[in-house]
Amino acid sequence: MAEHDVRIASFDDLEQHTAYRLWQLRESVFVVEQACPYAELDGRDLEPNTKHLWVEYDGAPTAYLRILEDPGVARIGRVLVAKPWRSRGVADVLVRRALHEVGNRPSRLDAQVYLADWYARFGFEVAGAEFLEDGIPHVPMTRNARD
Repeated sequence: MAEHDVRIASFDDLEQHTAYRLWQLRESVFVVEQACPYAELDGRDLEPNTKHLWVEYDGAPTAYLRILEDPGVARIGRVLVAKPWRSRGVADVLVRRALHEVGNRPSRLDAQVYLADWYARFGFEVAGAEFLEDGIPHVPMTRNARD
């Protein structure tokens, strides 16, 4: 696979071993690395309109996000890059592809506060007060529909 190629699939189209490795990667970052014991598998992965996007190197997922369909808006979430692959531009490529998939619809995400400026580079703006999610400060952000 060429560098930074993004794969995309619905849950039903995910190969079972790939799905397992994606969930394992999510757990390793959100539950283990960030020390947040929470129900990472929330049922939304199974929704027919959910899109899973990821980047692989040497057959292993190294970055991931999902796009959910909420009423009137696309919700981007579970954005992550495995520690050894951070600061290599992988997240930029992944988010740009997600926004391509979202198209001209408005989108939302809940950003960890320290990443709000990074998401602003993609047109997201803070849309509410800071809040704690699993003990980590977050801020809601939105990106308006594009022409």
